[in-house]
Amino acid sequence: MAETSIQYKPLTQDLSKKARILELAGDPTRIRILCTLFDHKDICVSDIANSLKMSVAAVSHHLQLFQEHKLVSTRRQGKNVCYTLQQTPLIKYIKQFICHKENK
Repeated sequence: MAETSIQYKPLTQDLSKKARILELAGDPTRIRILCTLFDHKDICVSDIANSLKMSVAAVSHHLQLFQEHKLVSTRRQGKNVCYTLQQTPLIKYIKQFICHKENK
């Protein structure tokens, strides 16, 4: 049997960050929130909650996780908090993956 030269791949901070983002995006509810954020450049949490027929508190919880990982930015509009998805290369790939419609 011939030896192969397989290189050791250390767990870097960058890989850990990407894994956490993929973990966040892997939740069905968060995928629905991401789709809403992909469709609307800037949207308030109450509008996301209404469009998904969810409570504001539940949507806020998920958005807080996105915010902790710098996937979204926020701005206040009166009493409302509005969110914008950060345009990072990984987010663009996730959008392409989530929004791509497969031909059956």
